[in-house]
Formats: sequence, C-alpha cells, structure tokens
Amino acid sequence: MLNKLSDFLSTIIAPANADGRPEHTLQLTTAVLLIEVMQSDAESTDEEQATILKILKERFQLPDAEVAQLSELGHRTAKAANDLHQFTSLINRELDLPEKVRIIEYMWQVAYADRQISAHENHLMRRMADLLHISHGDYVAAKMRAKPADLK
Repeated sequence: MLNKLSDFLSTIIAPANADGRPEHTLQLTTAVLLIEVMQSDAESTDEEQATILKILKERFQLPDAEVAQLSELGHRTAKAANDLHQFTSLINRELDLPEKVRIIEYMWQVAYADRQISAHENHLMRRMADLLHISHGDYVAAKMRAKPADLK
C-alpha cells in the first residue's frame, strides 16, 4: 500500500520551484490536511468542501480545473494514507514557522465552515499543531483569526 502511494506521489511531483521547494507536493500535502479536518468529525459538509476549494484556489493561485483535480487527488491520498507523519514531516522540512501557522489557520477555517467545532476536530487540530511544532500562542491566534466574526 505504501509503495502504491509512493509511486503515485512520485508521478505528480513537479520539479522544485524557484526557491527550491517541491510546490506540487506542498499543494497536495495542504489539500490532504484540509481534507483530514473535514473528515475528522462524523459529517463532511458542502460548506467544508467549498472552504477547502476556496483556500486551495486562493493560496496556490490555481484555476478552478486544477483546484478540482488537486481536491480529488487530495481525497484519494488522504484515504490511502495510514498516518499524518508523511505530510507533517514534509511541511516541517519545507516551510518556515509563519507558513506552518498559516496552514493551521486554513485548517481552522475548514473546521469552522459548518459553524461548529466537534471534539474530534478539536483533537485533530491540537495534534496537528504539535506535529508542526506550533506554539500554543500561535495555535490560539490562528484559531481566533479563522473564527467567523459572528461566532466570536
């Protein structure tokens, strides 16, 4: 199973961008983490999926067709993954702290998309912050920035 996923990922990895980072792999990794938040509670909603698509489009400046492909690939990759370590280790290796905090903020936006935070979403978010070496202060600040104004 891991070999299939590894082969699959290697077919989509593009050359590194100008700053030496494997951009397509980072895009896929971000998509997978957002999808994990959506799937962490009992119900995945249309609002959560729409939020994921919006984040991917804005963050990576992709056309709608590429966002749809990235989302589909993200769903398949998330389903095939046994754990989150392969994704968080790539992020830790390739991104600096402000970029990692931004991913946590995006994940909170997905969690808030259905207007409620489940215990499973809360647990996943705390675990992700730990895996990405995000301080509690940065974690809380990202959560507050992502929280819709009418829920504050």
